[in-house]
Amino acid sequence: MSRNGSEPTLRRVGIVSKPGREDIPGLITSVVSWLGGRGIDVQYDLVTAAYLRTSAGFDREKLVPGLDLLIVLGGDGTLLSAARGVGRSQTPILAVNLGGLGFMMTTGPDELLPQLERVAAGDYTTSCRSVLSTEIVRNGVSLGPRNALNDIVINKAAVARLMLLDAYIDRELVSSYRADGMIISTPTGSTAYSLSAGGPVIYPSVSAICLTPICPHTLTNRPLVLPDAATIEVVIRGGDKDSYLTIDGQVGLELQLNDRIRTRLADYCVHIVQPDRLRFFEVLRSKMKWG
Repeated sequence: MSRNGSEPTLRRVGIVSKPGREDIPGLITSVVSWLGGRGIDVQYDLVTAAYLRTSAGFDREKLVPGLDLLIVLGGDGTLLSAARGVGRSQTPILAVNLGGLGFMMTTGPDELLPQLERVAAGDYTTSCRSVLSTEIVRNGVSLGPRNALNDIVINKAAVARLMLLDAYIDRELVSSYRADGMIISTPTGSTAYSLSAGGPVIYPSVSAICLTPICPHTLTNRPLVLPDAATIEVVIRGGDKDSYLTIDGQVGLELQLNDRIRTRLADYCVHIVQPDRLRFFEVLRSKMKWG
């Protein structure tokens, strides 16, 4: 996705912020001043509104319609929750890193206003990040769908018995797993929990889904990289009765025996503003301390 600057691209901008940061109010004030000085309407999520001591704010997971840009001030967690709100709207996200690792955050606070200048001029590109769509099928009834930018995780609530899981790809049995759980991730999520569980790093633009078992009892059970058209179904066959489906590490849903967790790529992607200078392997070297 790219813009050519042939017409004004910013008329209405939303701001989503991470709570509990002393450095955010000053940054918000400078951004609001910059936008207001150009006649751009600004909308705030509830956290940003609280920083500004105003009650006029929106739920970040129920985005205000008609935004031309969403500015996210925080870290990866703030971005993940904001992305669920963006959904199918195709609103580009300018992700400003104020957190820790901030692996998905593409802009620093000192670069925010210059980057806004480029976006306002239409001189920018975005990275299209694929999204997972998952549903729980219980007794033939679908509970969902829920969407995830990073991953969905099936695991147990406590350190107890191994889970018994059957995994199917396009209705073909892959394997029966005895493991602590299962991670299904996008390429974006391949550098998160899946990587810690031994999964591969997948380039963000690759159209693929990754299936990674968590501590499988059989050491030959390895992660699988699957085509983007694949439908993955994981069936809960046994193990600890307290098991959960977690969406992007933020939303938890209780699972039951014989639940079927059906996952595929959604029919839309999330657009993240990509500075020209930013390169994927540069990010890996910098933030993952590669040589």
